[in-house]
Amino acid sequence: MSDSVNTSEAPHPAHAHAPGVSIRRTRAKGEPRFPDGPKADPAGSHFERRIRSFQPRRSRVTAGQADALQRLWPRWGFDIDGRHRLDLAEFFGNDNPVVLEIGFGMGEATAAMAAADPATNILAVDVHTPGQGNLLNLADQQGLTNVRVGNGDAIILLREMLAPDSLDGLRVYFPDPWPKKRHHKRRLIQPAFLSLAATRLRPGVVLHCATDWEPYAEQMLEVLTAHPDFENTRADGGFAPRPAFRPLTRFEGQGLDKGHVVNDLLFRRVQHGDRPGALHSDPSSTGA
Repeated sequence: MSDSVNTSEAPHPAHAHAPGVSIRRTRAKGEPRFPDGPKADPAGSHFERRIRSFQPRRSRVTAGQADALQRLWPRWGFDIDGRHRLDLAEFFGNDNPVVLEIGFGMGEATAAMAAADPATNILAVDVHTPGQGNLLNLADQQGLTNVRVGNGDAIILLREMLAPDSLDGLRVYFPDPWPKKRHHKRRLIQPAFLSLAATRLRPGVVLHCATDWEPYAEQMLEVLTAHPDFENTRADGGFAPRPAFRPLTRFEGQGLDKGHVVNDLLFRRVQHGDRPGALHSDPSSTGA
């Protein structure tokens, strides 16, 4: 991430400037990038070192994104530090169902889903600062009160900060495919992750994955099919068509124009004691 913020869209905190004049302020050494915003490494060294499925990206934060981070992070954002349990009803201010989204990019799809389903709360997690700012800005502009933005490692969030059976869905859209064979161990959708996620998902709700990397899609299908805590919502055991509630993003549209194949997987958290292989109602009704 860049050490400077282009503030041409808004006045400098210290003084106003003429319209159209770009002012760029470089942070002093050791100065937090956003004093009231997301921390660079919220969990720090409190937890074990392990292979991570994500890699923070460095890119410029626009003035609008920076402003949203400064204004809205204390109200709608949180750092995943692993030191406390989240009370989701208190956090969102209601008892509506909560869906966790891991990796939301620039947040356009997240905002669209939140607007289309205001009765479902979305706990959106990413490590990309511009995307965090952009999603907060979109939520503010559209008056969305059902979005909260998390910064940090989703594994720590699931393991340390969420109660068992507290989630009504899990969305993993276009995770890093880590295409090189030696990096496959970094892929998020692995048996250990699914076992952890299953403990936080209410029985009967849906884990929804989507990827445009076909080898990863095949691995996802194999791993999910083999996991005892999940069952495919497709009777044929294959991929699902893109459900109407998942918006077609600009990134996805560009990929489709280039001939990429996008695969969706919708697997339901098994209610232990159910008849093995029993299918349930339309997954779109769960909000995941």
